[in-house]
Amino acid sequence: MRTIRCVCASAVVVGALFGLPARADAQETVQGLRQEIDQLRRDFEQRLAALESRLAAAEGAAPTPAQPTAAPPPAPPETAAAQTPAQPTAQVPPGAEGAGGPSGALPVYGASVGSSKVFNPDMAAIGNFLGAMGHNDVNPAPPFQLQESEVSLQAVVDPYARADFFLSFGQEGVEVEEGFLTFNALPGGLLTKVGKMRSAFGKVNTFHNHILPWTDRPLVTQNLVGGEDGISDAGISVARLIPNPWLFLEGTGQVFAGNSGDVFQSAKRSDLSYVGHVRAYQDITEDSNLDFGFSYARGNHVTPTDQSAHLSNTLYGVDFTYRWRPLQRSIYRSFAGRAEWIWARREEPADLFTTRQGMYVSGDYQFARRWTGGLRYDRSQSIQAVTGYDTGGAAVITYRPSEFSQVRAEYRHINYVTASSANELLFQFQFSIGAHGAHPF
Repeated sequence: MRTIRCVCASAVVVGALFGLPARADAQETVQGLRQEIDQLRRDFEQRLAALESRLAAAEGAAPTPAQPTAAPPPAPPETAAAQTPAQPTAQVPPGAEGAGGPSGALPVYGASVGSSKVFNPDMAAIGNFLGAMGHNDVNPAPPFQLQESEVSLQAVVDPYARADFFLSFGQEGVEVEEGFLTFNALPGGLLTKVGKMRSAFGKVNTFHNHILPWTDRPLVTQNLVGGEDGISDAGISVARLIPNPWLFLEGTGQVFAGNSGDVFQSAKRSDLSYVGHVRAYQDITEDSNLDFGFSYARGNHVTPTDQSAHLSNTLYGVDFTYRWRPLQRSIYRSFAGRAEWIWARREEPADLFTTRQGMYVSGDYQFARRWTGGLRYDRSQSIQAVTGYDTGGAAVITYRPSEFSQVRAEYRHINYVTASSANELLFQFQFSIGAHGAHPF
């Protein structure tokens, strides 16, 4: 009725504004509108009565006239208590009756999509296209290459474990970059992984190529920790949170078969390699946090002249990460500062030892929603050089149209101890399709 009055009033106002003649004409207009409204109401009542008759017939009962019936008298307290079940019933929020209620069957959303992937893992493919200009006599890169195409297969095995496989399609063929099973409900709060995996040594060693903030890896990683492949091997990893009232603290211990590129090589079955990592994390403010870690790795290596030599190689590392991301402007502004220092002690024949060390410092600032700029400084000794340091720097600019693609350019300058300086312009196009799981934070 409120709507009807508004319509009538609107008609009168419109008539007055547009100069409809006189009061009599306005009354005739109002009278005509009322007649039309009455006719609509009668039609609605007739249709409602017809629908009630059809509903009663469908329920197997005779139609009843649309007259109010007297409510049944309230039951005596004894009868009401006898009819009430002893157990309490769940309270159904308003509107939940259509979703099955407390005893009805719940609806199945996306049944066709959900049933089609019950036995299929989440699958994704990531392409990493690289180009290079300039000159580098030590580590030259081709002008164009699809450096790596990563295919991931990830799924929950059962309530107690999940599986992750990462296949790498590169210039040299196909290999399993990582493939491991994670047990997340073992006694003692232990998180256990078995399979082939990247070790927990430092920060950059744990990164896949497509999540690096640069197109390449720092010099210290290339010189002392195996470069792109890093310390990666088949083995067992056990991690546990260390309770304390001050900060997040996690300890990780890993045992590998003992073969990780030019870092570790095993001459016999007992030549295993071991990795330990302690990570501390603490929020500083709502917008910033610190991540600090200490790493240890030890294994064996062989020499070109004696493949059966039992020589040790020990590495120590310290990594530091600072992150800043304001809550109100998180998609437009952020900063990540990283630093890592590694010291290596390598046993040589005749009971001699050589030591090498290196470090990098980097900062990446997001200055717009899709744009990020960064700088990196490198300084590292090399296994090939007895003295001196390779030093260099890089400037990076990254454009991300979306979370599924990015375009990056990097200018890199390196002063090598054993060769001439390198000046290169590197560019990268990266894209992904499918459901790729999140990497560890």
